[in-house]
Amino acid sequence: MSIKKIVTAQYQSLVDRAAVSARGLTVPKEGWIRTVRKALGMSGAQLARRLGVTRALVSNTERAELSGGVTIKAMQQMAGAMDCQFVYAIVPAGPVQDMINRRAMEKALAVVETANKHMALEAQSLSKEQIDFEIRRLQQELLNRLPADLWND
Repeated sequence: MSIKKIVTAQYQSLVDRAAVSARGLTVPKEGWIRTVRKALGMSGAQLARRLGVTRALVSNTERAELSGGVTIKAMQQMAGAMDCQFVYAIVPAGPVQDMINRRAMEKALAVVETANKHMALEAQSLSKEQIDFEIRRLQQELLNRLPADLWND
């Protein structure tokens, strides 16, 4: 196995583990800042004092979290002031390898369909079995090479 494949497998494992850890985790209706603050029994004014900011800034940050306009830095600061840790992640809906397999299948299907259309124009179209074989063969080739343009549309 090449170094590139080993490194890619390590990245995939990391992302897959994060996805398992985050599965089922959803943002509370009031957002994390307000929810944790209330769980601690801490008022907005108390959090503001701990941060050295105004109560209005805490309130605005809580609203910004709900609208998606909060910064990572602000989330880290709010979490730290509540003796918490802010954690974020981008996790796939399923295993990374499944996503790559699907993408390779899409690319292979597109290539074989295009080639088969051109062949049909010349009365050389492939049988269903030949098409299926070529799609699987090309998918496997793409998976083995993982070309840089795999995710190009």
